[in-house]
Amino acid sequence: MMSPDVTLDLHGHTLGSAHALLDQGLDRALARGDRLLLLVTGKPPRPESERPHTRGAIRAAVADWLAASRFADRIAAVRGAHPRHGGAGALYIVLRKKA
Repeated sequence: MMSPDVTLDLHGHTLGSAHALLDQGLDRALARGDRLLLLVTGKPPRPESERPHTRGAIRAAVADWLAASRFADRIAAVRGAHPRHGGAGALYIVLRKKA
């Protein structure tokens, strides 16, 4: 298992601030030539949870944000993180080398 070059923690942010932080973090990671970014989103809500909540909203939006990102062509893959790196509460974003 590779170790992430950089970690972006979106946990506790609003949707708007998380989206901005993700964009800035990708910009910086790509400028540095990083290959593996660990994105901490927070864990999705448990299925047995019945109370209304917005937990997991950032995690749910990340795929759309990445697909629409100005950096979409530089993202090779998005994978679930190893438990040591946050498991269900985090994602790996694998970045392509600069052409």
